[in-house]
Amino acid sequence: MSPEWISGFCAPREAGAGRGGLVHERRGRRSLPGLPGAAGPGPALPAPPLRGLRRPPRGLADRPLRARPGAGCGLRADGLRRAVPGPRGSPGQVGSAAAPRAGADLEGQRQPGAPPRGHLHWDPAQRVQPPRGAVLGPALHRPPRGGRGRPRAQRGRRGHGLPAGSGHAGPAVPHQPHPHDHGLRLPLRERPPVVQEPGQAHCPRQRPASQRQPRPRPVLHPSCYLRELHRANLTWPLKTDDFFPYSDGPHQFWTGYFSSRPAFKGYERLSSGFLQICSQLETLAGPSVRDGPYGPGDSSVLREAVAVAQHHDAVAGTERQHVADDYARQLAKGWDSCQVLVANALSLLGGTKEPLVFCNALNISVCPLSEATAHFTVILYNPLAWDVTWPVRLPVRATSYAVTDPQGRPVASQVVPVSGVTRRLRGGAGGAPGELLFQAWAPPLGFSTFEVKQLSPGNAGDTPRWPLGTPRWPSGDPEPQIENEHLRVRFDPITGHLLEIQNLAKGISLPVFQSFYWYNASSGDRLSPQASGAYIFRPDAPTPIPVAKRAATHLLKTALVQELRQNFPEWCSQVLRLRPGQPYLELEWTVGPIPVGDGTGKEVISRFETPLRTAGRFYTDSNGRQVLERRRDYRPTWNLTQSEPVAGNYYPVNTRIFIKDRKVQLTVLTDRCQGGSSLQDGSLELMVHRRLLHDDKRGLEEALDEPGADGRGLVVRGRHLVLLDTVEASPEQHRPRAQEMVTPPTVVLAPGTGPHLRQVSGLRRALPPNVHLLSLEPRGAGAVLLRLEHLYQVGESQSGSRAATVDLTTLFSAFTVTSVQEMALGGDIPLPAVSRLLWNTPTGTPRGRRGARPDPRRVRLQPMEIRTFLASVRYRGLGEGPGGP
Repeated sequence: MSPEWISGFCAPREAGAGRGGLVHERRGRRSLPGLPGAAGPGPALPAPPLRGLRRPPRGLADRPLRARPGAGCGLRADGLRRAVPGPRGSPGQVGSAAAPRAGADLEGQRQPGAPPRGHLHWDPAQRVQPPRGAVLGPALHRPPRGGRGRPRAQRGRRGHGLPAGSGHAGPAVPHQPHPHDHGLRLPLRERPPVVQEPGQAHCPRQRPASQRQPRPRPVLHPSCYLRELHRANLTWPLKTDDFFPYSDGPHQFWTGYFSSRPAFKGYERLSSGFLQICSQLETLAGPSVRDGPYGPGDSSVLREAVAVAQHHDAVAGTERQHVADDYARQLAKGWDSCQVLVANALSLLGGTKEPLVFCNALNISVCPLSEATAHFTVILYNPLAWDVTWPVRLPVRATSYAVTDPQGRPVASQVVPVSGVTRRLRGGAGGAPGELLFQAWAPPLGFSTFEVKQLSPGNAGDTPRWPLGTPRWPSGDPEPQIENEHLRVRFDPITGHLLEIQNLAKGISLPVFQSFYWYNASSGDRLSPQASGAYIFRPDAPTPIPVAKRAATHLLKTALVQELRQNFPEWCSQVLRLRPGQPYLELEWTVGPIPVGDGTGKEVISRFETPLRTAGRFYTDSNGRQVLERRRDYRPTWNLTQSEPVAGNYYPVNTRIFIKDRKVQLTVLTDRCQGGSSLQDGSLELMVHRRLLHDDKRGLEEALDEPGADGRGLVVRGRHLVLLDTVEASPEQHRPRAQEMVTPPTVVLAPGTGPHLRQVSGLRRALPPNVHLLSLEPRGAGAVLLRLEHLYQVGESQSGSRAATVDLTTLFSAFTVTSVQEMALGGDIPLPAVSRLLWNTPTGTPRGRRGARPDPRRVRLQPMEIRTFLASVRYRGLGEGPGGP
């Protein structure tokens, strides 16, 4: 299965119910079982009752089989431990947190006629009965005698199902296998042959009695247990919430890793988006793109690196520093290979032979080509299935340039000074004093070229002046504000903080105060020795400390951009920006290096405060798709005793968080995974950076103290988009904007005039506004794998939540789709071959999956639905290819 299409989202490494709840590993979207890291429509499979399942004897080192407070991740949602088959004849092992202790064989200790110790007992009162002679649960295999089976340094973390080693222990400690490691197959003592019965659960076939070994007794495979539950024809309740926030004890909430290593989280998000661009162009340009004019290119290198980055100790930020460095190195290597492939594709599709340049440091205004060249071309590629307008910002040395669009028409442009914060960040990496601004656009799944020519001479000593007539406002202006045709944003003339946002079209005015704060990280106290660390978030007080009460400000107003630059202390700054046609307020924040000279770790947040009456409710997304309601100090399935009023209310925010009352909604979009919450009515906050001095005793054995490029501490720059609208209209604003944040367009430069074809689109027409082209990648000669996704939830939007229909036969301009076969979500199994059990719920029996061959002329998508197809295609000639009619 190709993981890149889901990798931009922060796939949590695990989740569990709080105290007294069932612990369960989060493997993916609740409606799409088996999909790592995704999120989807519909409920999860309900957990069957645990009545009648008893604990194993005290002598067993394995964890109890019944749910209990603080239980680790070895427990299945149906109450059985995970047991993954291994080679025939290999020793048995269950998926538990701790290694079995040495001791006498269990079979020799049991009473005559009693089931083997270490097996689950069946309660006769249970309505569902197992097959005759079967024993619930796998037999435990004992290692040889010798203490606890392995040295203390090699044991997994107690109670969490996490292995020692591989980013959790010192380099001298070998990696211990763990059932949650992706792809790991744990051995059983006996792996019987497997038979697949159509329409039934996967169940192993038992050997004849004459061929069975005396020990262990026959084991009821979990799939057989599932089949027996299904045969009981019971009605199962639906669980529509998730298991966040997870805690393994009082004062021990695993909500810190939502924000740990923010720079790597941002890099992973960018890498996931660029992988989509690489795969799309590889498909549109055809097989010859892998060995084009710029050398051999390959998308598999980045695909594998992005897949590795989905490890629960990678994007989560809970690895050691040298491991995080290696993850970043693998991603950078993948970028290099994909950039060659993208250059080959743009050359083949556009007909250019000029060298193409990727400026990977534009976030600190560094691009050697634009700084040193007086005539160059900007290529903007759009990976989305609708038209996109995108701001281009390039470092330049001159003060005046002429920009023309693909049709040769002039485009408005302007040069503004590079901010002092950016100049300090880039150090000696670049010296351009100004930035060239203009608005570019690109067609769906295509690119546009813009030609840039220098008009005035420039050199390193030139510093662009503020545009004529631009007001400068360090202080004293009675009404400092920025605005465009959609929004007006007002600021406090004394403190420089955000004061109010107005939606001009809807007549909405909302007081909004935004600023930065930090929580002092706890190192342990009289209530608990638990410290804040890479996994755990635990502030030493519920009230955060303001970074500064006032901000030094500079106001910039031009025809192309209006922005207010806020400077707090040296390590924290922000730019609030509006552009023409932009229905949202952009906040570009820069935080770090966080000062820790006082011996206290700090966890920095951006907080928004409004007068909205939210009744303790706020909303976050589930892996960029389904939106879930959160309630402060509340859990839907059990009574909560709150031990941490801040950390116990933090949730993962992958793409968006919002608050609303009956009429107005304030939404904040993120460019990476972050932790967020609403700790008071009308407020919301996002954790943007954290620097800690203590380990949280979860096996990392290293404080989360990232050194940064210069060794003084990590500096992070990111973006938040703020939208203010009515509750009814907000989904149609934040859904497409969030997708643009996840898969943004990419900018490529070329000296001179660039490609011969100035504008190319891989689609003959844009997809419906509620449909997203999730995946497009080659699958062998004449075959393409594509996924279509409905962006909206049921009832979320009056127009967006409607079903959509797509005609695949005439959609693409680079090739013609001759036939399609619908596949399972992973893309490796035809959908008719997938057999699913149907379960009775209080709302009725869900309908079955599609099994008939789909009509490629009418592919219908319901809200939150993802459909996967393997298409046979016939490529067109280059002359009539993607740039054709």
